[in-house]
Amino acid sequence: MSSRKLLCLASLSLSIHAAFAAPSAGDIAFTAYNTDEDGWSIVVLSDLAADSTLYFTDSNWDGATFTSAEGVHRWNSGASVIAAGTVVRFSAIDQAARAVSIGSLSSSGNAALSSSGDTLLAFVGASAASPDAFLAGVSSESAANAAAALAAAGLGAGAQALALPSGTDYAFYSGPRSGLPSMTDYLGLLGDKTNWTVYTDGNHADAVPDTSAFSVSAVPEVDRSSLLLAGLGVIAAAALRLTRSESPH
Repeated sequence: MSSRKLLCLASLSLSIHAAFAAPSAGDIAFTAYNTDEDGWSIVVLSDLAADSTLYFTDSNWDGATFTSAEGVHRWNSGASVIAAGTVVRFSAIDQAARAVSIGSLSSSGNAALSSSGDTLLAFVGASAASPDAFLAGVSSESAANAAAALAAAGLGAGAQALALPSGTDYAFYSGPRSGLPSMTDYLGLLGDKTNWTVYTDGNHADAVPDTSAFSVSAVPEVDRSSLLLAGLGVIAAAALRLTRSESPH
């Protein structure tokens, strides 16, 4: 193989590694859910590309289509990459002054969450009506209805989704946010309602959830740029050896 071909391979490798994969189930998880305020929070468990679009809805999904037209919320993540571990808060989403702590948010339909029980789904897709992949879910419906709603979206309670007690008014994750070896290791904790503080009565419209970031510390993550530099070093060394072998003696 010529040195020119090796350099082309190196360039292709850089392009592939620089691209972000499309978000998939488990790349985000809910960290708070408030039907009194009509808001929620999520943690990003895998770096999210700049200018990403995610949708949130409490419309009913039957596995093939939405069977009700409730609130739909379109979130643009903003101009910068959102690092894994970042918590994003969505507040007062049924109000004209709705807000999100990072990026921008627009809503349509009946934006309010039902205090008697609801299932909130997060997804990516070509439009709000055409999900490509469901990323996370949280439900405060009855156990049977919650299980059915999450399963229809391909999400497992305790894995990529959370089933809270029926009629939950306000709940927030109160488990650990540091010390695990990888971000994905938090999924099991976030999906376990015993790691949540839950209120099924009272008025919690003014409650402010914890938005401190999640971190890993037990095993440091391998730096992606270091791997790329190491790979390019190997390619450069191979190219140099090839050039020397092709040179007249």
